[in-house]
Amino acid sequence: MRIVNVENKFEYMSNDIAVRIEHLGKMYRLGEVGTGTISHDLNRWIARIRGKEDPFTKIGEINDRTSKSESEYVWALRDITFDIRKGDVVGIIGRNGAGKSTLLKLLSKVTKPTTGRININGRIASLLEVGTGFHPEMTGRENIFLNGAIMGMTKREIKAKFDEIVDFAGVERYVDTPVKRYSSGMYVRLAFAVAAHLEPEILIVDEVLAVGDNEFQKRCLGKMKDVSERDGRTVLFVSHNMGAISNLCNSCLYLRNGTFVNYGDTDKIISEYMKSSNDSGGISEDDSPAFPGQRVKIRKVRVTDESGNTVSEITNNQSVYAELTADVLIEDRGYDIYFELSHLQYGILFRSTLKDTRPDSYDNYILREGRYVFRIPLPLNFLRGGAYSIKAAATIPNKQYLDMFKWETPFTIIDVMSPIAITGEDRWGSIVPVLEWEEMSVENHKENVNI
Repeated sequence: MRIVNVENKFEYMSNDIAVRIEHLGKMYRLGEVGTGTISHDLNRWIARIRGKEDPFTKIGEINDRTSKSESEYVWALRDITFDIRKGDVVGIIGRNGAGKSTLLKLLSKVTKPTTGRININGRIASLLEVGTGFHPEMTGRENIFLNGAIMGMTKREIKAKFDEIVDFAGVERYVDTPVKRYSSGMYVRLAFAVAAHLEPEILIVDEVLAVGDNEFQKRCLGKMKDVSERDGRTVLFVSHNMGAISNLCNSCLYLRNGTFVNYGDTDKIISEYMKSSNDSGGISEDDSPAFPGQRVKIRKVRVTDESGNTVSEITNNQSVYAELTADVLIEDRGYDIYFELSHLQYGILFRSTLKDTRPDSYDNYILREGRYVFRIPLPLNFLRGGAYSIKAAATIPNKQYLDMFKWETPFTIIDVMSPIAITGEDRWGSIVPVLEWEEMSVENHKENVNI
């Protein structure tokens, strides 16, 4: 047992608990910096000295970004309670605005909770956004030592890990260059390497890994798994990649509009999340304004039937399409657009790009200004039943991402074609094609006979 001090009160917390969260809430005032007017601050102060609840916590609304607010206050998180055991790898899922990043900031002590409390048993390392904890004027080498010192490590301990950190990050050539000159990918590589190798008891990682390339993302996921399984450390991981969450995490927390939905077995929670997302109609839309100078803005990704109707639950004997709507804002050649199909359990299955259909004339293919709708047929007869999602992006291949669509578009396939659906016989693999077998003649053997 361990005694923790919370607001000058003492209580017992079991040593096998890494993080305990009780009735946690975080409220913000919309459109303002600070808490508001002097009268609001005075009312809060009077309530506090009288031992009463903050009067403004009673009027805040849930964090639903899609609806118009009737109150000046909004709950980014409200009444969250759960325990995380040592050695657990916990995935935190939910749509944008669900409160995932706010929860990580509270755990990392970047901001203070409005209500509730957090008990932490161990040293925390956090990677919340590009550049977290780095001083831009300092070199990569200096930032490694600075971060280690902040975490309470001695200079000797940091030196022992230094070469391993630099090798994992792949920035040896630039380690004595100020990090302000690093690309976002190099920043994340070094930041993750520092966070993962300086031996924290609790590692917190936000979706920032998406900035890195596929090879580095795989290395990071492998490192997080190794840190948990080999060293028994606790990992909290926020991601919209359900395949990564499923493969890495042994438990999962589902948040919606800043409120607790469920916490438990990863596959069960992900299935609940995917079903909830499917209830929205198998479509994801982005109506946010394009940033200045943006060339391509993806507006909508959906799954449709032959008639163009949005579908979220389909059988694999149907004709179904992935459809993307994009605005080309600056006319140019060389733009490419891709769909990426992922299975909940098996991860990314394939990527299909606009360039695939015109490899010879691609460099001369010009997208003029205007709104475009692209679609591809999905090979459902190859796919097993289960939960899937589609990601989309616009790029200049091997040079630049023009737009990475913010959301995965989920849908579910009901398998009615493969033998597993008909006979119940299980089949291995991420895809389950039913292929025609042809029996060829074999010399010196009797003719095969059906019995």
